[in-house]
Amino acid sequence: MKLYLDTSVFSAYYDGRTPERMQMTRNFWQILDQHKKLCSELTVEELNRARSNLRQKLVELTENFTILAITDQMRTLAEDYVEERVVPSRYFSDALHIAAAVLGDADILVSWNFQHLVKRSTRLLVNYVSAKHGFRTIEILAPPEA
Repeated sequence: MKLYLDTSVFSAYYDGRTPERMQMTRNFWQILDQHKKLCSELTVEELNRARSNLRQKLVELTENFTILAITDQMRTLAEDYVEERVVPSRYFSDALHIAAAVLGDADILVSWNFQHLVKRSTRLLVNYVSAKHGFRTIEILAPPEA
């Protein structure tokens, strides 16, 4: 299976403020080698904004991942997700992660973002908008579910 990880999953790997989530993320990391691993240039860009003492560790986690280039087609699809109210416009990067996962041919988008991504209404709307454009459907799950 192809798994697209958004920035929240990488960040949780070292987030000691939430020890339980950190441990679930590390447990999830143990099964990643069984899958094709995807992230995007957006993910790497967001990880590079981390505190300097953490930045290199986070970016190193992307080793052995296929890093998808953000394309104009992804930006257009992300704009459609915003227009269809899948995610609010001020969270365009969330829409771009979804578009990268869909157009990167991922089976599952893995995220800890329960506010905008890992929720039933988002799953339904993402797949509605994607299907409307002739794109495949995708699952959106938290690491323990994936």
